[in-house]
Amino acid sequence: MQKNEKSPFKGKTGLGRIANAAAYSKEGLKAAWTHEAAFRQVCLLALVGVAVMLWLPLPSVSRTIILFAHLFSIVVELINSAIEAAVDHTSLSEHPLAKRAKDLGSAAQFVSLVNIAAVWFVLLLA
Repeated sequence: MQKNEKSPFKGKTGLGRIANAAAYSKEGLKAAWTHEAAFRQVCLLALVGVAVMLWLPLPSVSRTIILFAHLFSIVVELINSAIEAAVDHTSLSEHPLAKRAKDLGSAAQFVSLVNIAAVWFVLLLA
């Protein structure tokens, strides 16, 4: 393919691209909710965390930190689920690299959950 040639795999540009991206994102969220129990659990944790955050008399900065910690965990779970789906699509047989990819995604989610716990711990003791 020449430098100035357009890829047949490229989609629309401009507002059409934004509309397509929004539709793909909606489908991704729907797939995560439908097929990933861990995604539903992280969303429930975020819902409870935000409800408690709103109930407690916390300053705006603390509320923002808590909100971003929970949103970060949701994002990490989406990425982890994408990694797992891609690995499973490639092959369902066991392979050390497939295991490593899945374990790394799981570790990322674990770190994000530890981050949530640390944020709550620090903000409640502050």
